[in-house]
Amino acid sequence: MRAAAVAERAGIPSVSLVCEGFAGQASTTAEGLGFSHMAVAVMPGHVNMQTYEELKNNLLEVTVGQVVKGLSEEPGETEERGAEPEPREVVFTGSFEDVNDFFYAHEWSEGLPIVPPTIEKVEKFLRFTDRAPEEILGVLLCDRRESTIWNIAVNGVMAGCRPEYMPVLIAIVEAMADPAYGLEHSGNTPGPETLIILNGPIIKLLGFNYLQGSLRDGFRANTSIGRFLRLYLRNVAGFLLHKTDKGTFGGTWRVVMAENEDALAEIGWEPLCADMGFKPGDNVTTIARYTGGDTIANASGTSAERIMPYIADAVLRANLGWHLTFTCGMVVGTLRPLVALSPLIAGTIARSGWSKRDVRQYLFDHARLPAHEYDKQLFQYLAGADRPTRTLEERVALGEIPKLFCESPDPNRMVPIVVSPDDFMVTVCGDPSRDNAYAFSHNGFIGYPVAKRIMLPKNWDKLLKESG
Repeated sequence: MRAAAVAERAGIPSVSLVCEGFAGQASTTAEGLGFSHMAVAVMPGHVNMQTYEELKNNLLEVTVGQVVKGLSEEPGETEERGAEPEPREVVFTGSFEDVNDFFYAHEWSEGLPIVPPTIEKVEKFLRFTDRAPEEILGVLLCDRRESTIWNIAVNGVMAGCRPEYMPVLIAIVEAMADPAYGLEHSGNTPGPETLIILNGPIIKLLGFNYLQGSLRDGFRANTSIGRFLRLYLRNVAGFLLHKTDKGTFGGTWRVVMAENEDALAEIGWEPLCADMGFKPGDNVTTIARYTGGDTIANASGTSAERIMPYIADAVLRANLGWHLTFTCGMVVGTLRPLVALSPLIAGTIARSGWSKRDVRQYLFDHARLPAHEYDKQLFQYLAGADRPTRTLEERVALGEIPKLFCESPDPNRMVPIVVSPDDFMVTVCGDPSRDNAYAFSHNGFIGYPVAKRIMLPKNWDKLLKESG
């Protein structure tokens, strides 16, 4: 649809082909792009689940006629989207229950009660930033709506955040608005969820949980800020279920992962923010999108050599199939697997003399699979299991992927799942007394990791003291 919008603006007629299940999304996406009448041709059913004859018949009987119609008839007039409320406009007055019913009916909440965003509450949030309420951080797809300091505060109130979380919320939205993150893909089929990772002194200042249950709801900072991101995707970016969010199953929001920087300092490892280009001690938020993950329970051992095989195996299994297309298929080299280690596991590895770089190198060397299996995965997820596509060997010959993926013609050679050891991301959090870890399944360029510095207001200490 985005390509069709470019063509239409250039005066070139277009018709977008969409599977039947995405017809509604095509309509709302077109509206978000500024076109209420954009020609669409529907392909009945799902193309990956049809025989050649079924696909041929459906295309000839249904789709081709719609393509011809879309190219031969004059498009309708583009309708402007209705005016939206002004920042300080009061849209509804009533009881707590009435407000929540109103917001739910207008699709401004995800079904849980929201805190009514009164002007008084919003202005309390605005005190915790030196930036003007009307400042625009970016224009967010899919609805092309401006991201502002004001609407960040509004959604922060709704999510149940405290006013002093405002600098963190702003940094999160700056990361969302960064083109490298790929916000426009937030409603894609695998239904991934964004994980917020936090570094810096702000973790303790604002009471984030980084110990036992670090990825469970239960602490206000971790939980409400995680919810904020999901509300912001809905209310500002415009991702709505049954419309623009087409996750097949989806999931709920993830609570914020705050790193255990005390444990990191004790073992001599740098925090994730240093891997993302910042300095240890900086207040930084990193966001990336994951389709799920795998708990690594009881990764027992008295040394790195005993523990790391468990970790490498879990990281490999969590990032097979669809995820490999981001290494050698859709956008080469954009897979960034994440593993969260408990302090006990990280400490045991560090006592073996290993740095975090050593951990990444081990994962690069051992989270591998045979080339023939890699090719099989790409066959299935790029072109369909019964259709040919280029092998790793052919891709290397064409210069599409690095030579390390075909160092010999042996189909049993072991190949990595990323292009560099630095593609692996390693964090430390969770119960300090447990021998567990967690391997996340990264969604590649459709949610690429982006980090932003958290900028505190000049009178931060005074504001914190006043807020208690």
